[in-house]
Amino acid sequence: MLQNPSTKYRSFRPVRLTDRQWPNQTLTAPPIWMSTDLRDGNQALFEPMNAERKLRLFQTLCDIGFKEIEVAFPSASQTDFDFVRQLIDEQHIPDDVTIEVLTHAREHLIRRTVASLKGARRVIVHIVNATSKPFRELVLGMSKNEIIAMAVSSVKLTKQLIADCPETEWVLEYSLETFTATELDFAIAVCDEVSKAWGATPDHKIILNLPSSVEVTTPNIYADQIEWMHRHIARRDSVILSVHPHNDRGTAVAAAELAVMAGADRVEGCLFGNGERTGNVDLVTLALNLYTQGISPGLDFSDINAVARTFEDCTQLPIHPRHPYVGDLVFTAFSGSHQDAIKKGFAAQNPVDFWNVPYLPFDPADLGRSYDSMIRINSQSGKGGIAHLLESQYAVALPRRLQVEFSGVVQKQTDIHGGEMSAADLWQLFSQTYLDTVDPMRYVEHHLYEHDIGQGVRLVVAMNGTVHVLAGQGNGPIDAAVHALSGIGMYINVRSFEERSMGCSADGGEARACAFIEIIPSNSRGHYYGVGMDSNIVTASIKALISGINRLVNGGVDSTLPR
Repeated sequence: MLQNPSTKYRSFRPVRLTDRQWPNQTLTAPPIWMSTDLRDGNQALFEPMNAERKLRLFQTLCDIGFKEIEVAFPSASQTDFDFVRQLIDEQHIPDDVTIEVLTHAREHLIRRTVASLKGARRVIVHIVNATSKPFRELVLGMSKNEIIAMAVSSVKLTKQLIADCPETEWVLEYSLETFTATELDFAIAVCDEVSKAWGATPDHKIILNLPSSVEVTTPNIYADQIEWMHRHIARRDSVILSVHPHNDRGTAVAAAELAVMAGADRVEGCLFGNGERTGNVDLVTLALNLYTQGISPGLDFSDINAVARTFEDCTQLPIHPRHPYVGDLVFTAFSGSHQDAIKKGFAAQNPVDFWNVPYLPFDPADLGRSYDSMIRINSQSGKGGIAHLLESQYAVALPRRLQVEFSGVVQKQTDIHGGEMSAADLWQLFSQTYLDTVDPMRYVEHHLYEHDIGQGVRLVVAMNGTVHVLAGQGNGPIDAAVHALSGIGMYINVRSFEERSMGCSADGGEARACAFIEIIPSNSRGHYYGVGMDSNIVTASIKALISGINRLVNGGVDSTLPR
């Protein structure tokens, strides 16, 4: 049993703002967005991203519409320093995007940071130091005056160093780490001295960042703190007030929304809430919350599946299937009553009217998705869902998005024939849909060989009865097979690939492998799954590739289904 919390934890209420104004405010425009996926998000990964994955995610963030992106902590490692140089030297930064880098308020770190940025068009130097009493006393061993002196000297050093780089437009961001646990009179003193040392003006603003480094209060108290700072800070017209909420209490999204109502101009966070401990604020949720209130967020999530898949691939972190707006199952109803209400809502929805579909506060089509329910489960039958039956009876564990796609195939079958489908019926339909697809193309054989860019493949297929011997090269057997198939006009891209072991066959023979490949044709946005099985995983993968192409050619289930 938990002990009495009143003897261990104290209630935290740093300001009593009796005339608070933020509860009367309404969000009418988006804040300035700053993504820290490549810095704060990256440092929280089991395995930090390499340069290739960081660059891919950086380009995705630019495509979404982020104009400020924190890309590295260049004084922390040579890897981060080199990545900043790569962005600048190889000219990866769009003209309308400003990169940001973090440094602690120490002289040698600031010098290294400024050195990493030489030649950039416009940059934000983000200096951070902790200001709360526990950090002053337990970590830094410094007085309030010493903290202010460190902050001011850091700003003056930065000004001195950037004077030698007039070709770059320099912006200063100063973060009061652990702001939420800092006395407000001291927080305002640090901010005012920093903006004064920087010489902030309306034409040369400073970014003052007030992070919830550790979320220690309810969101309304954070809003009170932000409103108090917004009211009392000096040179307010020369300050961009920024917030960086963390999610320790699970309320970072609410804290960010209330902070903007309280006067914040800018929000820092990560796409899907990645970050230390429970993460940073989730920028996708924040932006789409605005969108559902009729406010354009200035960020483009019209192909949310591509964003999600890129994020998962780059970070190696899964997105929860019930994640707001983005999870694979958020537009999937298992409840019969939910399905019925949604179906009736769709039937009644007039395209020119406001969105008004029960259980769906958001039109999936705006994200490039659609609604489709999983097959209904008969509560009296004692059977599980489609995925459960295929896995328990046939050792085939379907990826989530394939579960949703195949459920559409099953739903059509039950709508036509009625009744409940048994596990054997499901397996027969699954085989017909994915495994027995030999028209117009049938796999014959393949041979792999080493190639100077990776691997090559000699692939033999029968196309409409004619045998073709194809060759291709790539960074692996699947990539090589994709290139080989382009030789007969099959131009596709692989969006996702998974492989699973199925164990030994029923007769005790050798173990089998199952491969799942999701492809997209190069000339459209449709999505098609292919499945292949074989004792050899490469053979299974090539069969899956051919299965997907056959389904594409034959107009298989198009995946505007939830992904």
